[in-house]
Amino acid sequence: MLRILLAVIGIISFSTTASAQAKPQKILFVGNSLTSHGPKADIDWHGNWGMAATSLDKDYVHVVTKALATKQGTTPVIMVKNVADFERAHVGYDIAGKFADAAAFKADLIILCIGENVAALKTPEAQSKYQEQVTALLKTLRSNPKAQIIVRSSFWPSEAKDSAMRKACEAVGGTFVDISALSKDEQNYARSERPHKHAGVANHPGDRGMAAIAEEIVKAVK
Repeated sequence: MLRILLAVIGIISFSTTASAQAKPQKILFVGNSLTSHGPKADIDWHGNWGMAATSLDKDYVHVVTKALATKQGTTPVIMVKNVADFERAHVGYDIAGKFADAAAFKADLIILCIGENVAALKTPEAQSKYQEQVTALLKTLRSNPKAQIIVRSSFWPSEAKDSAMRKACEAVGGTFVDISALSKDEQNYARSERPHKHAGVANHPGDRGMAAIAEEIVKAVK
């Protein structure tokens, strides 16, 4: 009887722990303009959220947050960090210094969405270096050892960049989300939803594209 009682207690304890782990309370979103971009008049962008969603609640960050809040019954605290400068100059980048604030946040769910601003990786050496730096970045962001890591492939696919990010993700035990198929559907681009004066903005995911990205990320949350 005692053994049965202890077994039941163990199951309840495991179930409670698993339930807690399945409900991220602090989410760190790390990305580029698709994640967050302030107003920039010269490209006719006036939002302060993921380009080119029509409003804050329509970008993938807030769609993911809302979906998880609905699923778990509590709204997680989020931190959003634009790291386009890391993408453009990742070699020799001061990861520890530049990401100290993100590490201090101690998220229990880390979502990395980069790659679009990374220059073409034309050599195996360049690809290896990018993989190395992304791995170092993920290790720095995971200041909470129990945090789940999700790495999303580029919205504008690149086999070399996405392969490097996949390997970096695997190196830290994360979950890689391949969204390359989304770029093949014209309706996922902002240009399909309304006219834009700047081609760069138009080439970003619109509301439908953001929702599609969010859907794939939410599926990957354990």
